[in-house]
Amino acid sequence: MSTRTQNFKVRSLDLAPEGLKKVEWAEQHMPVLMALRRKYETTKPLQGMRIAGCLHVTKETAVLVRTLRAAGAEVAWSGCNPLSTQDDVAAALAADGIPIFAWRGLSVEEFYWCIDQTIAMGPTLTLDDGADLIFSLHNRHPERCKDVLGGTEETTTGVHRLRAMAAAGALRYPIIAVNDAETKWDFDNVYGTGQSSIDGILRSTNVLLAGKVFVVAGYGHCGKGAAMRARGMGARVLVTEVDPIPALKANLDGFQVVRMDEAAPLGDIFITATGMKDVIVRRHFEAMKDGAIVCNTGHYDCEINLRDLGEVAPSRREIRPNTEEYRLPDGRRIFVLAQGRLVNLAGAEGHPSEVMDMSFANQFLSMLRLAREGRGLPVAVHDIPVEQDQEIAALKLNTMGIEIDVLTEDQIRYRDDYAAGT
Repeated sequence: MSTRTQNFKVRSLDLAPEGLKKVEWAEQHMPVLMALRRKYETTKPLQGMRIAGCLHVTKETAVLVRTLRAAGAEVAWSGCNPLSTQDDVAAALAADGIPIFAWRGLSVEEFYWCIDQTIAMGPTLTLDDGADLIFSLHNRHPERCKDVLGGTEETTTGVHRLRAMAAAGALRYPIIAVNDAETKWDFDNVYGTGQSSIDGILRSTNVLLAGKVFVVAGYGHCGKGAAMRARGMGARVLVTEVDPIPALKANLDGFQVVRMDEAAPLGDIFITATGMKDVIVRRHFEAMKDGAIVCNTGHYDCEINLRDLGEVAPSRREIRPNTEEYRLPDGRRIFVLAQGRLVNLAGAEGHPSEVMDMSFANQFLSMLRLAREGRGLPVAVHDIPVEQDQEIAALKLNTMGIEIDVLTEDQIRYRDDYAAGT
């Protein structure tokens, strides 16, 4: 049962001590965000800002929440996925006085109830992962949009939804696409998703990846990371795509590119990373070999059509934590991990702190920008400034003890001289 007080709802406050240990561990591995906290905790540039956040409740997110509060913001939080909340971390934040409404295993109704509790604070800024908070504001609480200076979006799926919303003229305040920063999607999405997705698969199944046929649906940043790490573990990787450009990239990166219809009878492990629904459907399940493992690392759980699987394989049982066995009438078994939700967060701890350090530094700096400039920004989806990307990358290198070369004045003149040639 969940614990409810006036200003938070979590699984149990008794879990807070263990959650705090995790948060302290993450703080040790997020030096960029901690440097920003130290820089701004005295000037408090977010004083007077009320931030509603809807993002996976992990130890790394807790570091971001604490940093936002240190900079002067009032913060209220909910989880952006029913299975990704780490209950001990949620308890640690609640014990620290953060209005947080999150626990693992939310129903759909509870999920949106939690979002509504954060909206009740009357946010001036929103911080989202998947755009459910933004859509809830626009669709169920439109009167509150006028008070919002702007918001940020953390993930590819959410950015796609918000760009479509802006194109339709339905967006009511400016959004910064944190996901599209190089220091986010080239690191968090590739290295974070790759490692944490493999981690989720192994924690859920403990199978040997070496020698397995590993099918990756989608070769965007997340799929690329999963493919790279699976190959590193000794798997033979097949990639499916609908876009010719990433398909070509996958081929030149040394992966075999096939259609899902071809991959279905070959794969031992399937992972979807597309942001699109119905990537694996009935005919694919019917073709799979006995023991096939199916999982998803895209934001929503619609990539694997579990309704189709339930019709094909009516017998279903949990065989391990986060692993359900579906048995077909002919005896074949298909194993679904984490109910088709994000395997890296539902089956493991999510991305390593070191890559979330850069992503959440982008979130923090974007909050500062919106607090300063939000009223003057056009209502659109905006990219991160190149200068911010460069600043975060430089800070990260510095924390790693890495120095790079600097152009001389003569080299800068040569770079900028359009008349220079052979």
